[in-house]
Amino acid sequence: MHVAPVGGTAVQDHVALAEIELCGELIIAASAAEERLSLESIDEVLKVAEERDASGG
Repeated sequence: MHVAPVGGTAVQDHVALAEIELCGELIIAASAAEERLSLESIDEVLKVAEERDASGG
């Protein structure tokens, strides 16, 4: 069994951190909503349209 060394040697996975942040945003939005989030609301929380516009698609 391999155990990671203690100290400042942790590697950060920026993609995983971004996904965790998006999940958190969805959880916050869902808990604040009175009903189920629509697909459009989910896209708004995840900023899907902004990403689509930024990529030129």
